Amino acid sequence: MTKILIIEDDPKIASYLESYLIKYNHQVIVIEKFNQVIEEFKAHDPDLVLLDINLPYYDGYYWCRQIRNLSICPVIFISARTGEMDQVLAIENGGDDYITKPFSPDIVMAKIRSQLRRAYGEYAGNQQERVLTLAGLKLYPERHELHFAESSVELTKNETTILELLIDRHPRVAGREDLLEKLWDDQMFVDDNTLNVNMTRVRRKLKDLGINEAVETIRGSGYRLNTVWQGQQQ
Repeated sequence: MTKILIIEDDPKIASYLESYLIKYNHQVIVIEKFNQVIEEFKAHDPDLVLLDINLPYYDGYYWCRQIRNLSICPVIFISARTGEMDQVLAIENGGDDYITKPFSPDIVMAKIRSQLRRAYGEYAGNQQERVLTLAGLKLYPERHELHFAESSVELTKNETTILELLIDRHPRVAGREDLLEKLWDDQMFVDDNTLNVNMTRVRRKLKDLGINEAVETIRGSGYRLNTVWQGQQQ
């Protein structure tokens, strides 16, 4: 039985979701102590989280980041916020999908089934954890971690996606359009500067590992990862 954690401070909505999910044979836990979200998460170890943004104490973006430090389980935001930037921030902070209120329960169930298939079902496979390695640099996509020598840094979902494509395409160029398609299904949420901002963050994470000038901008095309760190390993 799949275990779903609901983090929603509107008791009517939480109860509605709970009753609907139980009908489909899910085990449901509804959080009531919103200052103890991570404690509840650890105690129940859910397979999927439904997460509101407007919550007491800290918002859903904060709690999603904390969850990502512990787990790669799917997180679906459910919020009354309909702005494009709210949806971008949800994904940036580790969310896997976004549903706006008022919502259709059938849509909620379809998205839950989709995320569960991706994470645990027919699309997930049963291989060991993926590790992408390039000249001693190791990317753990499911953990959102980048390792080099004896150091490691945590990554956002977007940073992980960018590095995964850069490593996969090495030594070829990863095109801007390819990166945008990987990052966002609907490019209307992206302005011209968004990818540049994310690339700056990737460069900063590499610099935190002692790797400088690794990401090369190919004007009019995209970006290329150069293994300038070769020989730096201890």
